[in-house]
Amino acid sequence: MNKLTGLAFAGLLTLSACGPADTTVDEPVAAIPEARPDAVNDRFARLALSCVHKEYPNKISHVLNDAADARTPSRLTPAFYGCFDWHSSVHGHWLLVRILKTDPASPMKPAILAALDRSFTQDNIALELAYLDGEGRKGFERPYGTAWLLQLVAELDESDDPRLKTWRETLRPLEERIVAETQEWLPKLAYPIRLGTHNQSAFAFGLMIDYARQTGNAAFEKALVDKSLEFHRSDVNCPLAYEPSGEDFLSPCLMEADLMRRVMPQAEFAAWLDKFLPQIPADGSADWLTPGEVRDPTDGKLVHLDGVNLSRAWAMEGIASALPEGDARVPALLAASKAHATSGLAAVSADNYEGSHWLGSFATYLTTKRGIAAR
Repeated sequence: MNKLTGLAFAGLLTLSACGPADTTVDEPVAAIPEARPDAVNDRFARLALSCVHKEYPNKISHVLNDAADARTPSRLTPAFYGCFDWHSSVHGHWLLVRILKTDPASPMKPAILAALDRSFTQDNIALELAYLDGEGRKGFERPYGTAWLLQLVAELDESDDPRLKTWRETLRPLEERIVAETQEWLPKLAYPIRLGTHNQSAFAFGLMIDYARQTGNAAFEKALVDKSLEFHRSDVNCPLAYEPSGEDFLSPCLMEADLMRRVMPQAEFAAWLDKFLPQIPADGSADWLTPGEVRDPTDGKLVHLDGVNLSRAWAMEGIASALPEGDARVPALLAASKAHATSGLAAVSADNYEGSHWLGSFATYLTTKRGIAAR
């Protein structure tokens, strides 16, 4: 379907709402190869391939407006219904695109291509948009899930591969909706969201700025940069000792610094960091920041701490990359980053779905140095 007229689109929605009974759609698209012993990212690709079309278990954040809205996840959001929740499905798809680009010889490539072909169709994206039109869904998955959707688009946009370019165009209507709604939201956001979980604004702004720069959306970039500076230019003495909270997967302090290195000149950022995180040592030590401890990886909330170790690791690498050559804080940042990466990567496995449905994306973001590459 190349174009949806109003009549055809209405018919599509009618068929979706009134068609056969909902069924589970967990069947694999293509066989998933075994991971190469020396290729850690093969393990992460396998995790995403195993879940992007795995419908259950599923935790949906869904406003029901009437009985017709009581439908299965694959009927509600047919592109991004797997991996337990919408945002994890989105960054699971990002992971697969990232592996295609960073490891073109991967044995996972046929399975990845088949999975992305299945998800990225015009019909699926039209229904994703229709879902957003529902009453009470303003701000759906904002800002975490929407930031990852834009990161997915940026990953596709960066490629010259015709197939990836086609998928990028397929996602464009959803991308444009998210950008427009975010630009409408930013002036209304009076305060930063300083959480260690999904609603954190600093992490989302960082991904969105990277997207805006990749796609050349100068107006969106300016809105995000201006809001970041408005919120954080005067911040000092971030209470890093209070982190992590018991369910964090993002560090409020480190993610803010990782955002600000994107929006400040090098010298200004280095001076800002002195006041914002004065506890970063100049002795090259790693023990100034201890990795988070997960005592029960089968608990979906407690396992977040494996994610905080991975995201802290990439944030510290990003912060170090933005400091002047010879800055005495760089060795300590990299030493602590390495300690957190070691802990976080060791925890990424297929043993427990509570972590396996999302940790591979965080691990891939770290190991492929996505954020640093976007600097």
